[in-house]
Amino acid sequence: MREPLPTVLIPGLLCTPELYAPQIPLLWRFGPVTIADHTRDDSMAGIAGRILADAPPRFVLMGLSMGGYAALEIMRQAPGRVARLALIDTQARPDTPEQSERRRGQMAAAREGRLAEAAAQLYPLMVHPRRHQDPALQALWRRMAEDTGAAAFVNQQAAIMGRPDSRPDLGGIQCPTLVLVGEQDALTPPDRGEEMAAAIQGARLAIIPDSGHLSPVEQPQAVSAALAAWLGEEILPR
Repeated sequence: MREPLPTVLIPGLLCTPELYAPQIPLLWRFGPVTIADHTRDDSMAGIAGRILADAPPRFVLMGLSMGGYAALEIMRQAPGRVARLALIDTQARPDTPEQSERRRGQMAAAREGRLAEAAAQLYPLMVHPRRHQDPALQALWRRMAEDTGAAAFVNQQAAIMGRPDSRPDLGGIQCPTLVLVGEQDALTPPDRGEEMAAAIQGARLAIIPDSGHLSPVEQPQAVSAALAAWLGEEILPR
């Protein structure tokens, strides 16, 4: 096993530390684990700066969806501090105008006290179609949304809408990188993961069968196995 390094996990939109609960015991074997705060800033630059201010000097970085957007911003701000990078169910592309318009509607609903309604509309996009009626996953999603709250949700959506196109930066990523995506991810489908993996030198691509966008909780064993295999590799000099 490689030398222990801290791991910093960034959750996705409306997600809390519960998103990574199945993986934390595994990750702890490789070093201390912290969950980043991605709720208090309304820009990716602000989110990344806050995470870096609280993070260890050098660490393994993992982010899902919005967490991946923040991770890519961290790679722009402080690439030398990231020993390894895992981009989970995310993409390097910016929002389309249509996506941003939908986000504005969701933000308005949240401001009007209808966060639960906005979260319920998002849920079918978050999971494999066979999990649309899964009571445990539905309850987890509702709980994470409630714990996140409307103000943080509005901040998060503003940051997501304002994020830059990260595709030009992918070729400059030098640390060992894992790109992991659910095979049935409707929001950031496998072709977006393939695009990132092809652009990052030496990146490993892992596609998780029977999983949608929330792969760490939809297929926890498969995700944990992919992370363990990747983290167990020796970091070779480039």
